[in-house]
Formats: sequence, C-alpha cells, structure tokens
Amino acid sequence: MLILDSRTTPEDAACTVWAELPAEDLVRYEAIQEEALEAQREYLSEAEYTIYRRGKRLRPAILLLAARMVHGPAPLPAKVVQGAVSLEMLHVATLIHDDVVDDSMLRRGMPSVNAARGPGTAVIVGDLQFVQAVRGFVDAIDRDSDMALVKLVLDSAFDTCRGELDELRTDLSQEPAVLVQRYWETADRKTAVLFGLAAESGVVLADGHSSDARRAGFFGRGLGRAFQVMDDLFDLSRAEDASGKPCGVDLLRGCASLPLIYAMAELGPAHRVTRTMRGDPADPAALARVLAQVRATGAFARAYADARERALDALKFLRPFPDNRYRRALHDLTLHVVDRSP
Repeated sequence: MLILDSRTTPEDAACTVWAELPAEDLVRYEAIQEEALEAQREYLSEAEYTIYRRGKRLRPAILLLAARMVHGPAPLPAKVVQGAVSLEMLHVATLIHDDVVDDSMLRRGMPSVNAARGPGTAVIVGDLQFVQAVRGFVDAIDRDSDMALVKLVLDSAFDTCRGELDELRTDLSQEPAVLVQRYWETADRKTAVLFGLAAESGVVLADGHSSDARRAGFFGRGLGRAFQVMDDLFDLSRAEDASGKPCGVDLLRGCASLPLIYAMAELGPAHRVTRTMRGDPADPAALARVLAQVRATGAFARAYADARERALDALKFLRPFPDNRYRRALHDLTLHVVDRSP
C-alpha cells in the first residue's frame, strides 16, 4: 500500500510508486535507458542528463504499473520496459521544447537545456529525444497486433504538439466559458494524452485485452487532467525552492491556466490580473501582491474541485481490473495527485 500524504513531494511520490514495483523493473529500466542514451552520447551535455537523472519518471512508472496490473508479478516482457523508457524520452522531448517556447532558464531548479545550450541546439536535442522515443516503441513491438501502438504513439505526439500550439493561440479576450472549454481541450492534448498513453500502452505491451487497454487509457487521461490543474495551482502558490521554477510564471506569461481563467471572471476586466493576462506590462515587484489577490478569490477552490472531480472520475476505469497491489498503487497515486496541498 502506498504511504502518501499532502506533504509528500511529487519526487517522493514517484519514488514510492516505483517501490511498489519489483526491484528488477527499475534495474531493467535503467539499463535500457542507459543504452538509449549511449546512442546519443556524442550529442548530449550535462543539461540533458540532469533531466533524466532528476526526473520523477512518473509516466514510465504508470506504464509499468498498468502492465503489472494485468500481467501480475512474473517477469515482464522486455518490450514493456522498453516502452517505459521510450515514453520517458518522449516526455523529456516535450520538456525541452517547452523550455524553448517559454524561454525558461530553469528546469527542476537547474539550468534548462535552453539556457545551457541555446534555443537552436535545444530544439534539435529535443527532436533527437523524440525520434529516439519512437524508435524505441518500434523496437518494442513483437507481434502484428502491436503495430497499432506505433500509431497511438504518433497520434499522442501529434496531440501534444497541437496542445502547445493551442496554448500559444489562446485569445484571452474571449468569454470565460469559451476559455474554460479551450483550456480542457488544451490540457487533454498537452498533458493528459501522455498519461493516457502510459496506461494504455502498458496494458498493450503486457498483451492485455484491447478493451482493457482502452479502459486504462481513459483512466490515464483523467489522471492527466487532474495533474494539469494541480500543476496550475502550484504555479500560483509554491515558492521556487519547492517547485524548481519561479512562482507565478503563468500569470507573467499570460498563460490561460484554469485558476487564472476563473480569477479573471471573478475579478473583472479592469483588475490588474485580467489586464496582465491580456498583455499589459507586468510589474514583477507587485507579483506577490497580485498572486495573493488571485489566491483570495474563489478561483482556487473552484479549480481544485475540478481537479478532484477528474481524479475521481478516472478511478472508475480502474474498478474492472484485478484488485492487486498494482491497481491499488495507481488508485492511491491518483488520490495523492489531488490531495497535495497547493
């Protein structure tokens, strides 16, 4: 049983989740990841290795737990572990590209690839991770029915790119109801899709039934939606030493996160928050005061309620699976995502 509470950091939670898996899974995962990185060694710097070493590895853990949920404690097929490594490489590619788009200088409290190597090199290095990830998924398939997984991976990557572009194209002058609808579409593509891919591909690679794989995908996407909203809340509340990035980045960038959309609707068009979101020059010196005003609205509680609703909805899709420690670990992880205090 997972021991998680509101004080458990995402990093500690990921370690606890991995502890629910047989020790051999982590050993095999790290060996395959090292092989995948070795093929790129000539082109990688310490910045890229830091992302892999300091990463939470949450998505590959979900993939392995989903596989174990249907496969049981016997050794997993090699293709499952290969898929977990490839999924993390796909996630790292999105992180590197995110930092270029956001011009972010920090990633998990350390210099980002964008800061260390410049945006041009960072984009190519991100592309390298993406291509290596797809190659890994192709190498993982060992039967004709697995071929659909490659299309699922490519569709997921396509949706992730669309989500990033959708976020950049959001028109913040639109009505709140329109912005909320667009937010969920973007969150589905930008974040939830990789959580869905993790759970669904875990079942596929463990040779589970296609209906179980689809059900696992629905679970993962619900978890991803809740995860994104909680990440939005943490952006407005957690200090840089706790989150690894400056507090209030979404506000300064005019990023239409769910709590900020709700705050704009409550505070009105004349308020500093709304004006800043719509392009007025931000005053970094006043950021702490403005963030406090956002937190004083009902936006926080409303967004948190939405996150919890998505998490509880996701759990419904786990019920038909065997009641083993791996299903319980996914259940407890989902609740932990929304039980953390923003």
